[in-house]
Amino acid sequence: MTAVSVVGAGLAGCEAAWQLAIRGHKVTLYEMKPRKMTPAHTSPLFSELVCSNSLRGDDLSNAVGLLKEELRRLGSLMMRSAELHRVPAGGALAVDREAFARTITDAIRSHPNITIVEEEVTDFPAGPCIVATGPLTSDGLIPAIAALCPEDEFLHFYDAAAPLIAFDSIDMSRAWFGSRYNKGTADYINCPMDKDEYLAFVRELAAAKEAEVHGFEDAGVFEGCMPVEVMARRGEDTLRYGPLKPVGLRNPETGEAYYAVVQLRRDNDEGSVYNLVGFQTHLTFPEQRRVFGMIPALKNAEFLRYGKMHRNTFLNSPKLLDRYYRLRQNGDLCFAGQMTGVEGYVESCASGMLAALELSRRLQGLPPIDFPRATAIGAMALYIENGAVTGDFQPMNVNFGIIEPLGERIRNKREKNTRIAERSLAIIDAITAKEDFAP
Repeated sequence: MTAVSVVGAGLAGCEAAWQLAIRGHKVTLYEMKPRKMTPAHTSPLFSELVCSNSLRGDDLSNAVGLLKEELRRLGSLMMRSAELHRVPAGGALAVDREAFARTITDAIRSHPNITIVEEEVTDFPAGPCIVATGPLTSDGLIPAIAALCPEDEFLHFYDAAAPLIAFDSIDMSRAWFGSRYNKGTADYINCPMDKDEYLAFVRELAAAKEAEVHGFEDAGVFEGCMPVEVMARRGEDTLRYGPLKPVGLRNPETGEAYYAVVQLRRDNDEGSVYNLVGFQTHLTFPEQRRVFGMIPALKNAEFLRYGKMHRNTFLNSPKLLDRYYRLRQNGDLCFAGQMTGVEGYVESCASGMLAALELSRRLQGLPPIDFPRATAIGAMALYIENGAVTGDFQPMNVNFGIIEPLGERIRNKREKNTRIAERSLAIIDAITAKEDFAP
């Protein structure tokens, strides 16, 4: 089998390296951690989850739930680890982030076909290569990537991570366990606010001091990961229709409804660490303590990690990449992960898998697997190839809007999405049943 290089041991890079290795290729995986860390990373482990421990909705009526099920059936290493280390999170798939990353790291390091090189890459390795360096690609490699494309095809946005707090510092007399509409199990801690408490909180949040970020402007914030203080500045009720929406959240003891509710989600298996859902932030650390402490249940909260903000970089992929995440001008060079414009942990993993599957088959002289637009993994790849070629290309999460419609009108949205998911999974099953798919 031909030797292959993978640059970056995040979710996309680890999934790509794994899929290549189990198909018999000798893989050299380059990772600069722990020798050099990015502003968002704190752990030397591979596939570190940075801004959240949630892999989002797990129901097939949810597009990311469909994508996760496709990955399960395609033999994803990420999904195997996620299932081993899931923690309660209502209808979402959330994981113990350290155990999740450790399982992936151990699998990668112990595979006989994978060699780890711990160094920063400043140019593309010779031969077939998948670059999965993520949205925080190091300054050393940026010039090599920038040389592949004109300046306007190398873009960026700003991304933010939410704070983590200690469970035993939460005032549970002002909070309760429960999921929205009592869906699933009672996995979230709900921290309510009345109208006066909420309005005071929003005023202080909107005026709070931000840490300095060169070139940062509200207009440059990616909508899918917007800092909570930016939302507060957009209007008094923005947060109440976003992460603090009270709909479906009533106190189970009193039946009381509230003006706004902050939700906390378990971040580790022991339940000793919780993150503030939707509270990605760029506030200074003292301001985070002060303003978030205005939430009644968090008055004496112990912050185990403050929110951070960092610049994310991505390619104008429709002008550069094809549906297999290959560089159009050089088929031996592929990209995967958030650098391509897929947004989210699951989507990054899917791009790494698809890039690796195509590369492996091409090196074996086999035709590519053309996942159609009727599948979530195929729809994401086709968005990267074709989306907004002449317009404003922006990172995107998987959604049913980019998946091929059914061709018949179904009024019930949940039923329609479930039917789309069933069609997709039938296609995936047909693909995996073929003898030449198996490693």
